[in-house]
Amino acid sequence: MKLLRVGRLGVRWTFLWLVISAPAVAKDIHVTDISELERAVSIAKPGDNLVLRQGEWPDTHVVLTGNGTAAAPITLKAAVPGKTIFTGTSSLRIGGQNLVVEGLLFDNPSTEVSDLIQFRQDSKHLAHHCRLTNCAVIGRSSSESSKECRWVGLYGEGHRVDRCSFEGKSGPGATFVVWLSDESNGKHRIDHNYFGPREKLGKNGGETIRIGDSQTSMRSAECIVEHNLFERCNGEVECISNKSCGNVYRDNTFLRVSGTLTLRHGNNCLVQSNAFLGGGVKGSGGIRIIGEGHVVRDNYLEKLAGDDARSAISLMMGIPNSPLNRYFQVRNARIENNTIVDCKNSILIGLSDDKLASLPPVETTLIGNRIVCTRYTAIEARCDRDGIRWVSNQVLAKTLGIPAVVGIDANRPAIETLAAIPRHDVGTTW
Repeated sequence: MKLLRVGRLGVRWTFLWLVISAPAVAKDIHVTDISELERAVSIAKPGDNLVLRQGEWPDTHVVLTGNGTAAAPITLKAAVPGKTIFTGTSSLRIGGQNLVVEGLLFDNPSTEVSDLIQFRQDSKHLAHHCRLTNCAVIGRSSSESSKECRWVGLYGEGHRVDRCSFEGKSGPGATFVVWLSDESNGKHRIDHNYFGPREKLGKNGGETIRIGDSQTSMRSAECIVEHNLFERCNGEVECISNKSCGNVYRDNTFLRVSGTLTLRHGNNCLVQSNAFLGGGVKGSGGIRIIGEGHVVRDNYLEKLAGDDARSAISLMMGIPNSPLNRYFQVRNARIENNTIVDCKNSILIGLSDDKLASLPPVETTLIGNRIVCTRYTAIEARCDRDGIRWVSNQVLAKTLGIPAVVGIDANRPAIETLAAIPRHDVGTTW
């Protein structure tokens, strides 16, 4: 009997332990105003959904904090995607881990808000492994404001921004920025988004995406930017401004963009399988290369009308002992298997806009590229070409532009069909 009593006690304690340790059932918490949202955030548990009512939310400052898990994130979502609309000076802060924001619309945000969506609660509380998905920011009018305004700022590590739409940005300030520091290590994924028209700014600060800045440019960010559509993002010459190391840009489409994907600072980036379709639009450009160890391969560039910094592919001159904010020499670049069709300036070697830039590209290989430009010169070199190695390139052009060289075949190249251009399911689904 004594053993039986002990056994029953063991069973009873086992049952109580299972009850206590069982995970709480995830629930939907419906929210109608900011006060209710603040209370819901304070009690949210992993797996919970904070569901925002339909309608307009004017001048509303949302702060989503908490700690979900990878399997059970805490989600802030619209009751009906696209029908929860933030206007005026509204903003969003995300601070915590494994948090998701889904289905929100920011309609014509005020330029008085310097940072619309930030992946941090404040400078001491950054977000990690969070997600912004199926959301949109739509600017609807030109702004006369000179205040710098950014729409998305990624801090911390391991975020994903996907299936969102960003269009109509005006005024100074990059649309989308990845910030790097000792606490912000990058490793973000930016995919399947639509980056829509942005008007010309007329000065620096009109980038659509910037990853890093000059002071953090030697840090490894390891971000992936893939399967996005950029359409008429004309803010400035750098549609994408790479300012860090180890990033990947692949399977994106640039449609009538008066600008380029610019490897401005940093090293060892990959630009692969992107399509640059200029449509003959003034200033439409391709890829600009600065720094070391970059690989540019399998890209398709067609009817780009830009020249100089907006050439289809351009390699910059470097500055001796360059400071972080100037121009590092192109070194050990590999430009491989790209197809360039009917572009005004197909390849430009030795581009310079700085009188101190005297270092031509070195240890650089162009291999297996195909150029067709029967109305234009194929290659322009403004510097010494001894540091360039040519292997199995094909050119059909009005003129080659440089003396004949081993590694460039003047016979008609085999051109890939338009079917090879990436097609994307991008932007919001509502």
